[in-house]
Amino acid sequence: MEIQPRRFNWSGALIWAVLIFTLIFTVMPLVFMITSSLMERNQILRMPFSWIPETFRYQNYMKALEGNDGSWIFPRNIFNSLFVSITVAITTVLIASITGYGIAKFKFRGRNLVFMMIMATMMIPFEAIMIPLYMVATSLRMQDSYAGLIIPFLVSAFGVFQMRQYLTTFPTEYLDASRVDGLGEFGIFWKIVFPNCTPVIATLGILSFRGQWDNLLWPLLVTQSEKMKTIPLYISKFAEEKLTDEGAMMAAAVLASLPMFMMFAALSKYFIGGSAVYESRKG
Repeated sequence: MEIQPRRFNWSGALIWAVLIFTLIFTVMPLVFMITSSLMERNQILRMPFSWIPETFRYQNYMKALEGNDGSWIFPRNIFNSLFVSITVAITTVLIASITGYGIAKFKFRGRNLVFMMIMATMMIPFEAIMIPLYMVATSLRMQDSYAGLIIPFLVSAFGVFQMRQYLTTFPTEYLDASRVDGLGEFGIFWKIVFPNCTPVIATLGILSFRGQWDNLLWPLLVTQSEKMKTIPLYISKFAEEKLTDEGAMMAAAVLASLPMFMMFAALSKYFIGGSAVYESRKG
């Protein structure tokens, strides 16, 4: 019997080529940032660019912490970003999960209308409400404070949508059995529903944290003093200095990226598996 030669899988090779190209395209800026943070300024600006530092300049990280003006305001700005991002992530998860649970599992008049009104707010760009929101914050004297940075972002329409979609597939039989056992509605949510929403909670928490960690526009409006500014404002100011040290600026970017990498590493196993859980419930 003649053995047929194995045909080359062109479709598989194309998929792998696209994936490898996407990986390189995605990782290259990160590699550039990390290697540049260890280079001298002259080597960073030299063309063609050398990806390996001639001398490892660890002083760039000290300069990033110190700042161009030697104020050492970087740790305070890091704390501000962490405090604001963590607070917003926690409140967004709690409020969105409670609201999404109510819309998904309770039948009441106007439920669909309420949900559609919440979804309609997602269609309004932040730039359209930025000035009115700033005027409200000013009238309430929330300028240059943590309240001004946090309160406008306590609730997320996208978070409500995400939690509602996930909880729609949650088995109602578990809830009915809990009610028969005498568990109250809050107890059902806190002991039954919330612990079983880990994938979507992790996803929403990471997205909320990242949204505030990268937020530049609103802190630029609502903060005035250096001690209340967040890390995007620090990096922006660092880049605008006339005598900017590019190596120190890249070092500041690396330090500012570490919390996001750490959070992703800690929660990735939950939201990566979340899509499989969601699809299995849909099926």
